Amino acid sequence: MHAVPLLDSSANDSDTPAPAEVPLRDLRRVTIHPDHWYPLAWSREVKRGKAHGVRFAGEPIVLVRTASGAVFALEDRCAHRQVPLHAGVVDGESIRCCYHGWTYDCTGRCIDVPYLGRERLPNGVRSYPCREVEGLIFVFPGSAVLADETPLPSLGSVANKAYKTRRFGREVKCHYSFMHENLMDMNHQFLHRRQMGQMRARSLGRRRGDGWVEVDYTFAREQGKQPVGEALVFGGGNKGSKGGQGGKDVMTVRTLYPYQTLQIRTSDGTLVMDLWIVYVPLDAEQRTNRTFGLLSIKKPGIPGILDLAWPLLVWFTERIFKEDRWIVESEQAAHDEQGADWNQEVFPVINELRDLLRECGVPEAPAAN
Repeated sequence: MHAVPLLDSSANDSDTPAPAEVPLRDLRRVTIHPDHWYPLAWSREVKRGKAHGVRFAGEPIVLVRTASGAVFALEDRCAHRQVPLHAGVVDGESIRCCYHGWTYDCTGRCIDVPYLGRERLPNGVRSYPCREVEGLIFVFPGSAVLADETPLPSLGSVANKAYKTRRFGREVKCHYSFMHENLMDMNHQFLHRRQMGQMRARSLGRRRGDGWVEVDYTFAREQGKQPVGEALVFGGGNKGSKGGQGGKDVMTVRTLYPYQTLQIRTSDGTLVMDLWIVYVPLDAEQRTNRTFGLLSIKKPGIPGILDLAWPLLVWFTERIFKEDRWIVESEQAAHDEQGADWNQEVFPVINELRDLLRECGVPEAPAAN
């Protein structure tokens, strides 16, 4: 049985009809805006002289690494018979379709059809702006004219040698908005009680700007000792704290559309953990996304100790992510079973986040007359 919102009984005391409220657009049906840079693959997935097929919101895209090591992105359909170009052959700085050998350069222009003269070449395929940064291959799937004026996202501390970075990602069967909410709402620590013990988050305040919203937290341990894996990821500021404000470390979670970051700073302002993450829709319905995350941990004063502890950190973060993936996929399943968003959200920062995602997503198409 669905919950039914309570109505104000005072509305019956007047003959004047209450103004009709404009229903909020179902966030789970807001598609992500394509006019941003999105990572579609890790650099290691696209080998020299090979092609790699990916998707963005249902659109097939082929990433090609040429003989020189450069990467370009094209629509993953040959203009001839629409078969996937990623099944083709990389030929120098171009790609040749596996079917009839039609060949395309990095701009998508058809440069050779083996059985036609050069003066009779047909039209090519769509090309996408493409950049490779810090082990990620970014593509601009929206309007290509906006690519040059749209900066690539800042990737946090990944290039800073004072930090060690873990690159991670998984496919998750949910709308990208559930992922944003899960990371930003740290009141969900109860979900991770088996991994982290009983933790209580305290919100210190939230801020909203043009295209972003963020919130600060501190944490207090209510039960259990701090796990070693948690100490590696989140620092030791909360160890042994019993209620009250707890540790001095401050966690800041920010959605800067369409990306998300999480940073932990100690009382002296030292950045000890720096996470950058994005959720890339794969299917046209945007019910499955692929996460791309960069988790940077500040190296301690003892050389090599973080390297020794790294397998434990990987194990700990994988267990946390497994629980997060299960819960957001459960949220998506509930939405699909009910046919609408029946959430009763009470946390102000999440309501602001939802407004942001609605505003920054693709605008709703006008209703047909």
